[in-house]
Amino acid sequence: MDTSSPATRAPVSRVGVGPLAVLATAQFLVVLSTSIVNVALPAIRSGLGMSPAALSWVVNAYLLAFGALLLPGGRAADLFGRRRVLLTGLTVFALATLTAGLAPSAATLIAARAAQGVGAALLAPAALSLLLVMYQGPARGTALGVWGAVSGAGGAAGVLLSGVLTQVSGWRAVFIATLPVALVVLAVVPRLVPPDAARSTGTRIDLPGTATVTAALVALTYGLAMGGRSGWTSPAIVGALTAGVILLGAFWWIERRSPDPLVPPRILRAVGRANLVMILLGAVWVGLFYYLPLYQQQVLGYGPLLAGLTQLPMAAAITLASALAPRPARRYGHRATLVTGLVLLTGGLAWLAQAGAGAGFATGILGPSLLIGAGLGTAFVELTTASTDGVTGRDAGLAGGLVNTTRQIGGALGLAILTAVATARTDRVTAHASASHALAAGHRAAFLGAALIAALAAVLSQTTFRGASAER
Repeated sequence: MDTSSPATRAPVSRVGVGPLAVLATAQFLVVLSTSIVNVALPAIRSGLGMSPAALSWVVNAYLLAFGALLLPGGRAADLFGRRRVLLTGLTVFALATLTAGLAPSAATLIAARAAQGVGAALLAPAALSLLLVMYQGPARGTALGVWGAVSGAGGAAGVLLSGVLTQVSGWRAVFIATLPVALVVLAVVPRLVPPDAARSTGTRIDLPGTATVTAALVALTYGLAMGGRSGWTSPAIVGALTAGVILLGAFWWIERRSPDPLVPPRILRAVGRANLVMILLGAVWVGLFYYLPLYQQQVLGYGPLLAGLTQLPMAAAITLASALAPRPARRYGHRATLVTGLVLLTGGLAWLAQAGAGAGFATGILGPSLLIGAGLGTAFVELTTASTDGVTGRDAGLAGGLVNTTRQIGGALGLAILTAVATARTDRVTAHASASHALAAGHRAAFLGAALIAALAAVLSQTTFRGASAER
C-alpha cells in the first residue's frame, strides 16, 4: 500500500511540465550528438575520403571540446545567467549542426564537431542547473527521473537513428535530422523558462583556474582517446597524460589560493564521492555503447539498421527504469536504490560477456540488454541526484558541469581501458582460432571488464549519499 502523502506523489512542482520537457529535450540533443555518428563513421569516411586517423577526430573533436569546457560552462551559467547561457549554447550547437550536415570537406566536418562540443558544454550544465533550481522537494526527484530517462535513451537512440538515417538517406542526414529539434528548443526556451535574475557583482571569473583546468582536461581526454590508436608509450600520448596530471595539480594549487575559485572546496566536499562513482559509471556507459554495436556488426554480421533496431529494448528499459527510480528511492532510500541499480548493471554485463560468435539475439543479447538497461537507468538517476545533493542555487550550474565532466572523463578512461583489454584478448586468441571467434573473445573481455568496473562502483557507492539523504 502506498502511504506517501499527496505532496510526495506529485509528479512535478507548480512550475509545470513545460520547462521540464524543453530542458530534457536539450539534454537529449547533447547525448544524441555523442553517439549518433558511431554507426555512420564508415559512410562518412567513404563520402569525404578520410583516413582512419582523420575519421577518429569526427568523434574526438566533439568529446575534447565538450569534456574540456563543461566546468567553465557550468560556472558561466551561475555567473551570467542560466537561461542566457542555455540560449547561447543552443545557438552555437544549431549553427555547428547545420555546418556539419553541409560540410564539403573533412576539415570542415571536424571543425563543426568541435563547435558542437562547445555549444553542448554551454547548454548541458545550464539546462541541468535550471532543472535543479526550478524543481524542489519530491518534484526534483521526478524531474531527475525524466532527465535520466532522456539521457539514457539518447545513447541508444543515437545508435538507432544513425543506422536508419545512414542506410536510408546517407550520413549527412545524421546531422541535419537533429537541427529542427535544436531550433524548436531554441524558440521555446524564452517562452517557458523564466528570465535570469540580475547578475551578482560580488563574484569574479577565475581566469587562471579556468584556463588551467581546461588545458588539463584537453590533455587528459586527448591522451586517453588516442592512446589505444597511437600506443600508450608514444611520446605524444605520454606527454599529454603527464601534462594533464601536472596541470590538474596546478589547478588544485590555484583553487586553494583563489578568492573566487572555479570549483570551491565546498562543492567537492558535498558531491566529490558521488562524482567519483560517476567516473566509473561513465566508463561503463561509453564502453557499452561503443562495443555492443561493434560486436553485433563485426561478430554477428548485423547491418547498420539491424544493429540500431536491436538497441530498442535496452533504450526502453533505460527509459522506464529512469522514470521509475524516484519511487524505490523514496521508499527504500537513495543508497539502496543506487546499489541495486549497479548490481543489476553488473549482472547484465557479466551475462552479456557469455555471448559468443554464434549468439542469437533472443538467447544471447535480449535478456542482458534488459537487465543492463534497468540497472543503467536506475544508477544514473540516483548518481545524478547524489552529485547535486545539498548544492545551493548559486552553485547549481557548476554542479551540473562537474557531473557531466566526470562522466565524460570516465567515458574516455573506460574506453581506453576496455579497448586495451579487448585488443589484448583478441590478439591472444587469434593464434589458435578464427577471426570471428577472436573478435568475439575480445568483445566478451570488454563486457567482462565493464562488469568489473560496475561492481567496483557498487562497492564505492555505499558511501555516496550523506546522512539522511541516503534514507529518503
